[in-house]
Amino acid sequence: MVGCVAIVDLGTGNLRSVWRAVNRAGAASEVTDQPARLRAADRIILPGVGNFARAMAGLRKAGLIDALQEAVFERRVPVLGICLGMEIMAEGSEEGRATGLGWFKCRVKRLKPQEPQKYKVPFIGWAPVRSVAESRLLRGIPPESEFYFLHSYFVDLGHDPAIAADAVHETPFPAVIESGNILGVQFHPERSHEAGIAVLKNFLSL
Repeated sequence: MVGCVAIVDLGTGNLRSVWRAVNRAGAASEVTDQPARLRAADRIILPGVGNFARAMAGLRKAGLIDALQEAVFERRVPVLGICLGMEIMAEGSEEGRATGLGWFKCRVKRLKPQEPQKYKVPFIGWAPVRSVAESRLLRGIPPESEFYFLHSYFVDLGHDPAIAADAVHETPFPAVIESGNILGVQFHPERSHEAGIAVLKNFLSL
C-alpha cells in the first residue's frame, strides 16, 4: 500500500490537477516544496508545465535537489516526471542555460518540424503512444492509446534503452522513459482521462 505521494512544487503551476488525478488513482498525495516531506515520501512526482530554467531555480531555492538525489539514488523511491518534470531529468535544455538534474545523459531540444504550418509548436492535442519496449507505466493499457500532449520541447535520448514508448509529431520523440525507479512521460496523464489514470495507477503500484 502506497503511503504519501509527494507532488513537488516547482513553482510552475498545474499542481492541483495532478493532485486530483493522483487522488483519483487511489493514493493520498500532497503538494510540497519541503525537503523533509520528500525524504518521507513513498512516491515522488515532478509535474508538468512551465520553463526549464525556472523549474530548476525553484528546486534550488527550496533546497530540494539534495533531497531528490537522496530519495532517488539512496532510498530508490520511484519518481515520475510529467512533461517538464521529465525534461528536467536531463542534463540541460535549449530552453535557457540552466543545468538539469542530470539523471539522463542527454539534452532537451525544441521541436523543429520541417513543415511548421502542418505541425505546430507547441504541440497541443491528442496522439497515440506506441510502445517500443516493455513498459511498466503502460501495463494493461491498450496499444497505441491516445494521451494528451502540450509541449514545445522533448528529451533527446537518441536510441537509449530507457525509451519505453514514443509518439509522433512529424517525427518520433520519446513519450515514456523508464530506467529503474526513474520514470517519465512527455504527455499529461492528469489530462488524459482513463488512460492517464491507468498510467498513474501503474506508477503507484511500483
